[in-house]
Parts: sequence; C-alpha cells; structure tokens
Amino acid sequence: MFGCMPPRDVLLTVGNEILEATMSYRCRWFEYLCYRPLLKDYYNQDPNMRHESAPKPRLTDADYRKDYLSDKIGVQKRLEWTEKKYFVTTEEEPLFDAADVLRFGKDLVVQHGFTTNLKGIDWLKRHYKDHRVHAVNFPGDPYPIHIDATFTPIKEGLIINNPQRRLPKEQRKLFEDNGWEIVDSAQPAHNEPPPLCYSSTWLSMNVLVLDPKTVCVEKSEKYQAEQLDKLGMEVIPVELRDAYAFGGGLHCCTADVYREGELKDYFPKQ
Repeated sequence: MFGCMPPRDVLLTVGNEILEATMSYRCRWFEYLCYRPLLKDYYNQDPNMRHESAPKPRLTDADYRKDYLSDKIGVQKRLEWTEKKYFVTTEEEPLFDAADVLRFGKDLVVQHGFTTNLKGIDWLKRHYKDHRVHAVNFPGDPYPIHIDATFTPIKEGLIINNPQRRLPKEQRKLFEDNGWEIVDSAQPAHNEPPPLCYSSTWLSMNVLVLDPKTVCVEKSEKYQAEQLDKLGMEVIPVELRDAYAFGGGLHCCTADVYREGELKDYFPKQ
C-alpha cells in the first residue's frame, strides 16, 4: 500500500531543509528510500538545500504497548487512554511521522499520539532551534494518527477542526490569543471509507491549500467544498477517492518543497 503515495507522512520541509521522519510503523521503516533519488537531485541542484534524516528507530517490542490495539479493549477504554495521553507507542526512543507536524512560520505544531511520542517532539525541539515547537493532542480520537484530518489550517487566521476531535480548551489559547479562528469542519459526504482504505471518513478534511485563496478538495466531498466556498476560498475539485486505499487524501499525497515569501511570525503573543 505504501511506499510512493503519501510523501507528506515521511518528509518534513522546514526552511531549506528536508527532514526524513523516523516513522513509527514497522511496515513503513524503509519508505524513505523511495524518495532518495529525488532528494539527491534537489541536493545536487541547490547548494543551499539541506537533506537530513532523524535517527532511525530500532522499533523493537519495547516501542509498543502489548495488546493495546486488541479488540478486547473497546473504543471507550481507548478514548479514556487517549485523554490521559496513554498511547500504543512508548517513550523508548524518539518516534515521529512528518504528517503529525503543522508548520506556521516560526512555529511548529505537533500532534502527540500513536505515531509521534514525547521523545519525538523533544527531538524536533532540539533540532529546530530557531522554531517554537508546540505539542497538541485531541482526546476525541481513539486512533490519533497524523494531524491533517483533524486540524487543518486554511489561511492565515483560520483553521477547521474535526468536531469529533476538538482541540482542548487550554491548548486553544495560543491560537485565540493571536486572533486565529477555529471552526468545526463540515461533515464528511460519506458514511464509511472506500474499500481497503484504513483511514476514517474525515479524509474529507484532508485538503490541499495552494495559496491563501485557493484550496483543492476531493470531488465527492460536497459539504467540505461548500463550507470552504462560504469561507471565501476558491475550491478546486479533484477526483481522488479511489486512491484513498494507497495511504490518504490530497494533503497526504503531496509535499511542498518550494515556497515563495518570507518566514512570518503568526503567533507573536506567547
């Protein structure tokens, strides 16, 4: 399934550096190799480009809590664990997926969950010394894997948040103090994911923002498209639902490596 479709999960571009994430699934440990030829080309073409790789984890049994995902546990118990920040991954070694990181200029917002542990967030803090790194979590999600179907920046000052996985009140302060509006996302257009897709129906939120006025939305997600249209965005429908089984939505299957503009401070009040 994986290996070519979701570069956003593996590669994190911050400034002039592309960082290969540790990854947390054993089945995705070698995935970075798919992108090495492309990264080599970027490195050869741009003398300012930095190619970095986070320490590759051993991913032994010590990295996981045994039977955490057993069907015997039940969703309610797992939700209680999520609220207590007790996840399937332990703190044995730094673990993070690139898709758990949102970039807001000088600030990086990182989801603490199944695929990114606290040691992984600490590693990112030490690595990006010129950035402020903030940990967030979403108690309503029994399987917190990647942030881009839960908390999606649309343009400066506006974020859509999964209404089933709202950001806790105390963690909203950073955004509210700096004039950011967090609104509930529209409901998905589908009651279940397509065949063989392991993601939730909330891939409806997995949109690709091209610029402050333009956003790509999966063609069948009419409610999400309507909401973003009302929020002042030009919506471009893209047919991708049949590809969900290969790892994710529009945001997952893309990874920006070049941007114009300056590094902004979106959260001066901290």
